[in-house]
Amino acid sequence: MRRRSFRTAVFSCLLAVFALAGGGQAIAYWSGWGAGSGSASTGTALALTVSPGSAAMDLYPGGHTGVMLVLSNPNGFAVHIGSLALDTSRGIGGYGVDAGHSGCAVAALTYTTQTNLGTGWTVPAQAGAVAGTLPATLAAALTLSADAVDACQGASFTIYLDARS
Repeated sequence: MRRRSFRTAVFSCLLAVFALAGGGQAIAYWSGWGAGSGSASTGTALALTVSPGSAAMDLYPGGHTGVMLVLSNPNGFAVHIGSLALDTSRGIGGYGVDAGHSGCAVAALTYTTQTNLGTGWTVPAQAGAVAGTLPATLAAALTLSADAVDACQGASFTIYLDARS
């Protein structure tokens, strides 16, 4: 009887060795090396738009006001804006004044670059056919110098902004 137990034990051990060896070959077969190439392309991101903003309150000589606006994203992915800076390539150094107040020099205006306290803004992705939107208030963004001329009374200003990452 002992002999049969010994044979069974030897047979079981050999069976285990062959099973492990076969499994090792299977692992080696599936973990082989290779080489090749691939390619991918990216789409073109569409430009964000900034709605015409409105002043949070009236602007007086020596005072400042916030600007409320809406950022719109026509892309299928969220877009992060790190800052909203004055776009000096548009208007007169980034500013414009309505035609009825041409005697008001835009040099009396100062815009402070906005960063949303350093966190920027993340404008949500477009959902279906509707652009993602994010309302933003740019606190104390616009200042009118204390020596602004009387021709600036009642003027409407345009501030051209550049969204930067």
